[in-house]
Amino acid sequence: MKIDLNADVGEGFPDDERLLAVVTSANVACGFHAGSIESMRVTCASAAARAVAVGAHPSYHDREGFGRRALEVAAEALREDVSEQVEALVGIAAEEGAAVVYLKPHGALYTCAIDDDEVAGAVVGVARDHALAVLAWPHSKLLVQARACGLEAVAEGFADRGYAAGRLVPRDAPRALLDADEAAAQAVKLARAGEVGSICVHGDTPAAAELAARVRAALEEAGASVRRFA
Repeated sequence: MKIDLNADVGEGFPDDERLLAVVTSANVACGFHAGSIESMRVTCASAAARAVAVGAHPSYHDREGFGRRALEVAAEALREDVSEQVEALVGIAAEEGAAVVYLKPHGALYTCAIDDDEVAGAVVGVARDHALAVLAWPHSKLLVQARACGLEAVAEGFADRGYAAGRLVPRDAPRALLDADEAAAQAVKLARAGEVGSICVHGDTPAAAELAARVRAALEEAGASVRRFA
């Protein structure tokens, strides 16, 4: 049983360094929802020092809404926005001795790419341009299109978020966020089911580093080999 453990980092929350000591892949904010040139630089350097895989974590151009609002953006303009973010991170990562090896959309962009062919196509186009693997929701348009283009595409699950009716519980609803014990149990269940190759812990979850450490320990106790997918 092999599983990757990823986390959203570079978003301005305090647990990044401790998260990078636990996870195997780092989804680095590229500036449109959070992050800056300096945060990308620091995060990429830290990930490289720990042999953590670096992934681009682009979003809609929405710092005010932290990238969690679905915006109406023409497909070509969206592709340009995603490309701008990825290219910025690729350049910075190279300067810090790291390589960007995958792409995972953030927030509303991730959610829209589940069902919207045009959104998924814009993201996949950028991933193809840079020969990046893709992290995506299981059976999503994004996952299907990425695989159809010959890209490595890995389905992911979420340790720290509640599920209902096959989707994540909305953040403003009860049971949206799980505690460390619940997250650990859910991660093991997801890994054993075999549908996902990576499990996410959000960097803005309270006590994210402690939760990620509990999740990793539970996975390893269950016999999983926790290692980067890309």
